[in-house]
Amino acid sequence: MMHLLHGSCNAIGGQCAVIKNKWGAPPGELFYTPAPPTVKFALGENPKQANFGADRTNRYPKTRAGVEQTIREAFTRAQDYDRSFAEFKAGKRSLPPRVDLQLDALSEIIHGKRLIHCHSYRQDEILMLMRLTESFGFRVNTFTHILEGYKVADEMAAHGASGMGFTDWWGYKQEVIDAIPWNGYLMWDRGVNVGFNSDSDELARRLNTEAAKAIKYGGVPREEALKMVTLNPAKSLKIEGHVGSLEVGKDADFAIWSGEPLSPYSVCEQTWIEGRKYFDRAADAASRGELAKERAALVAAARAAKQDDGAGKGGRGNWPPRYLEDTDQSGNDCGGHLGQGMPFVGEADRRARQAGEEGSR
Repeated sequence: MMHLLHGSCNAIGGQCAVIKNKWGAPPGELFYTPAPPTVKFALGENPKQANFGADRTNRYPKTRAGVEQTIREAFTRAQDYDRSFAEFKAGKRSLPPRVDLQLDALSEIIHGKRLIHCHSYRQDEILMLMRLTESFGFRVNTFTHILEGYKVADEMAAHGASGMGFTDWWGYKQEVIDAIPWNGYLMWDRGVNVGFNSDSDELARRLNTEAAKAIKYGGVPREEALKMVTLNPAKSLKIEGHVGSLEVGKDADFAIWSGEPLSPYSVCEQTWIEGRKYFDRAADAASRGELAKERAALVAAARAAKQDDGAGKGGRGNWPPRYLEDTDQSGNDCGGHLGQGMPFVGEADRRARQAGEEGSR
């Protein structure tokens, strides 16, 4: 399974998705509906600096204090939004308030119907967001990355927030300067629900070895380390009643390994989702020969088609125009290009067009 979050350039980001990696299934069947909805928050350097242009003079917020105020003002607006609907239902307003989808999502957060997963690094900002949410009557569900979680582990445990972090990512910017590999162990030791997250497609495939690092750095028991990439993330997503461990009544999601799952020398032999086998290493190896033959046949067919098409006018052969922008009203070729439905134009045709354009100048 994967919990897909947006980037971290906004203090309050987009709504996230929990999916199961069912190879071959259409996108709509990937969503895991038992999971409650989530939303991405972000603290630190990213929301106060990230933008879509080179000029940062108009960026707001520009400071860490500004990030806090942005979040506080958003929840204040959401409270006013809820109050206006309550007044309408009580007959104190003649017209209903205008629906606002952003405020709807913020209202869901306040009422515990949508969970916050917050990009975070520094302990001062972690404390800030926990205190801010408590003042509105709800809690932060999960802090991701959480490189300084070990400094505020007691406060996180009391707050009830999970910590999904990195083991040994540090030195890539100033605000992670205090990261230590014992972070996961120290949070776990103080009673925090701890797991490991990925910030790349590569690390996402190797979270089993991230769990093993909790044994190396701190001596977490093997079973507890394994939970950090199975049951504990499920708890952070509030779906531990369905997935995360092998128990009667849960989804039959599991992987079969060639050896100790926490060992970097082990490989995944099979992957099962809801009782269906989606991957088998032996079957995959056996089918590679047939796939190679199929690929070679397709490449040969494409090359033959290209040679046949090259026999016609301008390297295009007899391919008809596909879109209106490929021709003028008389049907003459107007020089369409890739992205407008036109086939690839050969090198000779490109040079001929270039010569014609230079002559027309």
